[in-house]
Amino acid sequence: MKLVAGNSNRALAEAIAAYLNIPLGKCLVRRFADMEVFVEVQENVRGEDLFVVQSTSFPANDHLMELLIIIDALRRSSAQRITAVLPYFGYARQDRKPGPRTPISAKLVANLITRAGADRVMTLDLHAGQIQGFFDIPTDNLFAAPVMVRDIEERFNGNKLMVVSPDVGGVVRARGLAKRFDAPLAIVDKRRERAGESEVMNIIGDVEGHSCILVDDIVDSGGTLCNAAEALLAQGATDVSAYITHGVLSGGAVARITSSRLKELVVTDSIQATEAVRVSANIRVLSIAPLIGEAVGRTAREESVSSLFH
Repeated sequence: MKLVAGNSNRALAEAIAAYLNIPLGKCLVRRFADMEVFVEVQENVRGEDLFVVQSTSFPANDHLMELLIIIDALRRSSAQRITAVLPYFGYARQDRKPGPRTPISAKLVANLITRAGADRVMTLDLHAGQIQGFFDIPTDNLFAAPVMVRDIEERFNGNKLMVVSPDVGGVVRARGLAKRFDAPLAIVDKRRERAGESEVMNIIGDVEGHSCILVDDIVDSGGTLCNAAEALLAQGATDVSAYITHGVLSGGAVARITSSRLKELVVTDSIQATEAVRVSANIRVLSIAPLIGEAVGRTAREESVSSLFH
């Protein structure tokens, strides 16, 4: 097997390679003067089992094109099998038609990856589980929960915990985490007036005297988390932390979270942290390299991946 990577999250790819105790494959990804993507695989991959690590994070379109062109280059170099490893699957929030004459972009991106030549896909905490069905090739949706559970057990040992879903749509995810601690569950009922803005309306559940942990898959603007933290503290929560898989953190999100009443925001390195995230006082990054590395190794050996999460 060989592991190659684009430019979206080189640090994570190197950490996965280190976990697997293999060198990162030699693959040159650069731009022409007009910003066209050029890829050159600089070692023999004929008959190899290839894993391409590439998050389609900001700038999403550039990183998506890198992924597609790397896959095409490997296919034309006679790789035996190509697995697209997407720690963060961009466009996942466009998984349905929200109105007339709108696209389902997640399905389009799935088609592009398949047509480029990928034989299977591995991703982490999809925004919607049904996106697995958008691919006509085998798809593994990994979960960051085991990494988060270990961290929560170390940080909150002995605390009176309550797991909180920041919206109704995330209840299944939050309930799954709550079961691991035998902790109660609360839900934030919010009303979104327009994209990127949210208003907390009500807290479903008695949070008084609890250390609250907000759980979600994506944090983008950070508005929902900050509003939820305010509402939970107003209802008597002792403190509020958030565990989110993908730290998109666009625009002024980092400044908003830093100045909020959130005790801590914990994200994974599925998206490469910016300098603002690294120096923030209340944002911490967990590595998911061992989790993805173990899943990659098991896939290469044709072993069970789902048993990682039992």
